Amino acid sequence: MPGKSFLLVLVFAVFWQSASASFDFNANCVDAYNAILSLKMTEARQLIQKEKQHNPGNGITILLDNYIDYFSLLASDSKAEYEKLKDHRSDRLSALEDYDKNSPYYLFCQAEVYLQWGLLKGRFGDYFSSAMDLRSANGLLHDNAEKYPAFLPDQKDLALINVVFGSLPSNLKSISRFVGMKGDSRAGLKQLENLRTELPKTKYSYYNNEVIFFLCQMNIDVLHNYGSYPALMSYLQGMDDKSLLKAYLQGYVAAKTAHNDEAISFLQKAPESAGYIEIPLISYLLGNAKLNRMDNDADEYLLKYIRDYRGVNYIKDSYLKLAYYYLLQNDAGKYNYYLNLVRTKGYVSDEKDKQALREANDARPDLTLLKARFFFDGGYYDKALAQLKSKKPADFKLLRDRIEYAYRLGRVYDKTDQTNEAIINYLEAIRLGKSTSYYYAANAALNTGRIFEQKRDFKRAGYYYNQALDMHDHEYQSSIDNDAKEGLKRIGQ
Repeated sequence: MPGKSFLLVLVFAVFWQSASASFDFNANCVDAYNAILSLKMTEARQLIQKEKQHNPGNGITILLDNYIDYFSLLASDSKAEYEKLKDHRSDRLSALEDYDKNSPYYLFCQAEVYLQWGLLKGRFGDYFSSAMDLRSANGLLHDNAEKYPAFLPDQKDLALINVVFGSLPSNLKSISRFVGMKGDSRAGLKQLENLRTELPKTKYSYYNNEVIFFLCQMNIDVLHNYGSYPALMSYLQGMDDKSLLKAYLQGYVAAKTAHNDEAISFLQKAPESAGYIEIPLISYLLGNAKLNRMDNDADEYLLKYIRDYRGVNYIKDSYLKLAYYYLLQNDAGKYNYYLNLVRTKGYVSDEKDKQALREANDARPDLTLLKARFFFDGGYYDKALAQLKSKKPADFKLLRDRIEYAYRLGRVYDKTDQTNEAIINYLEAIRLGKSTSYYYAANAALNTGRIFEQKRDFKRAGYYYNQALDMHDHEYQSSIDNDAKEGLKRIGQ
């Protein structure tokens, strides 16, 4: 009898553990998830702790803890924090294996942990391990989608993986081939668009803001769809006005699509309190946007970014922008001071920082071209054109400046739909610069290809996309090559 009693107790204990270790994305968990998506991490942690106390067997709390790490690391961009937190990945995966195997969240939560850490590993340069995690996520998601075809959260992650592997730069293609992964970035983006329309009508509607976040990221950072501003702004409109993520995304999308005044407005209205996580990138974006508008306080935001940021990106670029700010103020002493900091501070992981170092070691920029560059970046095309028309090619002694003059004229005419003038100036930039290490000629070829693609003259579009690819050892090589290859793929070449 004692043996039988012990066996009954053991069976009951196993049954109780199995029954209690479940997945319940209940109202409290949805509130915690929404707080994370609003970047209110203090509130999110309190709600997660409440759930752990009242429902200790709910595996969704493990997923939510991972979301906090994911968005916190995206915001801080801190390698030190990443190194401190990355062991959470294996702990959470192990813990999730003990939960209800008959729930659609069982495989999905594991896939989500793999996906989020895969994306973080890629961000911090651990590319092979990133690809392996994304492959693991992909396999789990496909298995789950086969078992539960109506479970829409799987589609969110599958679409994202499709975009990521479809848009890898050429130097990472070998890794994707080695792990047996490929993707289609345009198809993945279309999947996300369809999901954004479908989700609000379902019980998974709480995932809609995350889909919008990915749509903003993919359109701007990956596919460079700078014409997507109206659509993305309409998507963001539906997010909570108290969401810091909403304010950041509005400012980011506006800044990257040359809606400079709107970017400044969105970013300056971003909510600030101890309850929100800090996003140093807001200061960087504001500093750049204000420099584009020639505001006198642009330096304050760039210095704040340098002071608050704990990552490795845009430090050299920020010092370069400070140097240019003071050059435009005719303060040669501070210009040279910050130029020296470009050379001695920061890192060269990002293309912007590599470019900043090149510019710091090159001849001093022409002030007219520098002003035209900033006005153009802010979308102030009339002001940029006025600067350029005050000069003619013979006014520039340096070949670099003659190439840039033609290139910037081409860019302004391109953005103002004066395509014939744009092509004339792009071709001049290509003629002058195709054998140099400056990016102007390659980007001029890329943009000429885009013009002909829009005209549906695919033969000439292909010619100029290939011409961009034929130029080597220039600035922004990876991103220009990637965009040219995407162009060739679009036109079927």
